[in-house]
Amino acid sequence: MSDTSRESARDGAISMGAIASERTELDENVWTRRLVLFLRVMAVLSIAKGLYHWAQVTGFIGGEDEAFENQSLAWQAATIYFAVIELVAAVGLWLATPWGAVVWLTTVVSMAVIELMFPGIYGGSLIVVVIEAVMLAAYLGLAWMAARERPP
Repeated sequence: MSDTSRESARDGAISMGAIASERTELDENVWTRRLVLFLRVMAVLSIAKGLYHWAQVTGFIGGEDEAFENQSLAWQAATIYFAVIELVAAVGLWLATPWGAVVWLTTVVSMAVIELMFPGIYGGSLIVVVIEAVMLAAYLGLAWMAARERPP
């Protein structure tokens, strides 16, 4: 065997070894990557929800009958609460920080509680509660699987 063919065989073996180790490393963090992707999608949704609430506050959406100042005090307080907390949650979720997930979980639970316990504020839509519960379950499942990838 010539020196050139040995070097090319050795280079091929090194390259295959490097590829195999990269693939193993990527496979080990698959659930963590899925969790981060989920958090980023939830961040985009939180931005949309926060901007929607700000549009209600500022009057960009709705007619005169639906104007912010014509709504009940409970509706106004809830709308301002969600206008602020959704955008804060979006920043934390995009950065995939622990506090972002906590703030987001607070928004999810808050919306579900308002819809279930105070139907007079936003109408008591069970569809909203189901969507919030599905998002919460998806987060908990992904967080559980990601935590199993990194044993203590």
